[in-house]
Amino acid sequence: MQQRLRLPSWHPAGASIERMRSTGLIFCSVLLGILLPLVGRAADQDDLSLWRMYRSTLAVARYVDLTHAFAPGQPVGVGFGQMEVGPARASVTIPGVIDAGDPFTYETLGAGITSYRFPTDQVATQLDPPAHMNSHGATISDLPPTFAVRPLVVVNLAQKVIRDPGYVATVQDVIDWERKHGRIPKGSVVMFRTDWSRRWSDPKRFTARPFPGVSVEALKFLHLQRKILFHGHEPLDTDMTSDFVAETWLLKHNYTQAEGVANLDLVPEAGALVSIGFAKPEGGTGGFARFIAIVPKNWPNGVTIDESPGAPLPEYEEALKRADDGVLRRPR
Repeated sequence: MQQRLRLPSWHPAGASIERMRSTGLIFCSVLLGILLPLVGRAADQDDLSLWRMYRSTLAVARYVDLTHAFAPGQPVGVGFGQMEVGPARASVTIPGVIDAGDPFTYETLGAGITSYRFPTDQVATQLDPPAHMNSHGATISDLPPTFAVRPLVVVNLAQKVIRDPGYVATVQDVIDWERKHGRIPKGSVVMFRTDWSRRWSDPKRFTARPFPGVSVEALKFLHLQRKILFHGHEPLDTDMTSDFVAETWLLKHNYTQAEGVANLDLVPEAGALVSIGFAKPEGGTGGFARFIAIVPKNWPNGVTIDESPGAPLPEYEEALKRADDGVLRRPR
């Protein structure tokens, strides 16, 4: 057994060692005195303010979907074809499982897998990034995660559109909203309610002129004076001008916009939030989007988390079947 060398304290080397030991013990004691309280308090110092806000506000709020589910036969912009939907098919043979060209179905494999073919990224409810019209602009995959949740402002033009289907939103419409509700919050999303989304089931009328629009002056005011994140509208185009004046100004100045928004008649003009979700194709010039309004708990429309917790999701009595347009639906 190896013996540790011990020198008497009166020996010069022994004295040095003793001093080192003493200094080391003091240093370790001081370090532990600093670190141990921090370790002990780590759990207590977690910042749970967002969880508390969720429990007190978001967990009891109501939720309204502002999004069209996309399917073949729906309104599309002029010049674009229709999307195609059907069962995904095997590209190669997997012995004992599936042959090349056969569809993946519930009946054969116990799984429903769907194929989508899009002639354009301008489908249904959308989020257009600057790259839609600006080759130097940000694409969908460039948008920052800070798009996630913002204040929602709804400017109600529905009555004006009843009188004039081609009504174009003005700066005065925005100022009128502010006189009623206060200044538009910086960084908010401003959506123009026209109830045009009620024509969604009539694609010819939905895309035909006249349809409501937003003036370039109103967009300049919102972005340059009120510093909003983006605006949204219910038609698939921002305006009816031949050269898309408002949309061109918007995208070439590196702002985004939402198109094909739905159900704005179900949310308050002020006081709601909007959750902004979108697909993230790399270099995407348009985005399949989903917008959810988060409204106060006493608002009459929408669903609460208690009413629809999302886990587990409901199971339906009727089995899904592929319709003639290729979409999986339940018999009605």
